[in-house]
Amino acid sequence: MTNPNQDLPNILIVDDEPIARTTIEALLFGQPYTLHFAEDGQIGIDKAKEIVPDVILLDVMMPGMTGYEVCKALRELEQLKEIPILMVTALDDRSSKITGIRAGADDFITKPYDGMELIARLQGVLRLNRFRRIVEQRSQIEKMHKELLVAYDQTLQGWSNALDLRDRETEGHTERVCALTMQLAREMGIGGEDLQHIWRGCMLHDVGKLGIPDAILHKPGPLTDDEWVVMRRHPEYAYEWLSRIEYLLPALDIPYCHHEKWDGSGYPRHLKGEAIPLAARLFAIVDVWDALTSDRPYRKAMTPEEALAVILPSSGSHFDPRIVELFRNHLHR
Repeated sequence: MTNPNQDLPNILIVDDEPIARTTIEALLFGQPYTLHFAEDGQIGIDKAKEIVPDVILLDVMMPGMTGYEVCKALRELEQLKEIPILMVTALDDRSSKITGIRAGADDFITKPYDGMELIARLQGVLRLNRFRRIVEQRSQIEKMHKELLVAYDQTLQGWSNALDLRDRETEGHTERVCALTMQLAREMGIGGEDLQHIWRGCMLHDVGKLGIPDAILHKPGPLTDDEWVVMRRHPEYAYEWLSRIEYLLPALDIPYCHHEKWDGSGYPRHLKGEAIPLAARLFAIVDVWDALTSDRPYRKAMTPEEALAVILPSSGSHFDPRIVELFRNHLHR
């Protein structure tokens, strides 16, 4: 072995002839590679499993296992099946090359060696191998990223379930408003990551209520003015908590702004018109609809017709008129 530098590409030379191994070592002297040698096929396979080389130079005519047999065996090993293999042979006929390709060879070098050709072939195959590894690494990173997002979203569902358990009066509310808001968003042409952010915002729309005392959140009667001041802080709590989580920043519109009103009379920031994020405008009408059509301790659920009769007059005051029209058409369909 020469050039024992772990940062350099590892090249494994498998050849039973000492003079052939010496010749390759001489030709590659001074090149930026770490060279490893094996005297027969089985030693070559064992060495390849040990070092996982960047390229294998494999002689064809060897006693015991031929180069073809070694090549086929390497291709059956998971960690080695993509390693570039250059077959070194004195045979230059078509059938020998076809046999090598079928065994898994990537390229051929014919004896006697041309030093410049050998170096050029190695450089070419190493470039391709680097590209393949970059693609594999990128694919692995993307896979890990997707798995991480799935884990995050499962955590969000856990938070949402905890909120529903805390407030039995609205059990199932989050799932219902998520489903209907997503339907409306799709009808508006929203998709991809934007739709995923809306789903996350729906799941977390009431997370700020974790900061509201139970005495206020579960009060059976009307809230006092002072209690309403406390209750109306829950969007600010949501913003304070979620804005620290970078991955949730695009999902903040709904938890922070779903109590804003089209005419500017909402809270917490008194946003008006299209200054209110679209996701929050969509969610606001769904949130009110679900509240009206669900049973409460102080009243029975309204029928869809009764609830719509309450919502329609609020077009242009509480709700975005365009969203009201979209919502009404959705219900009719």
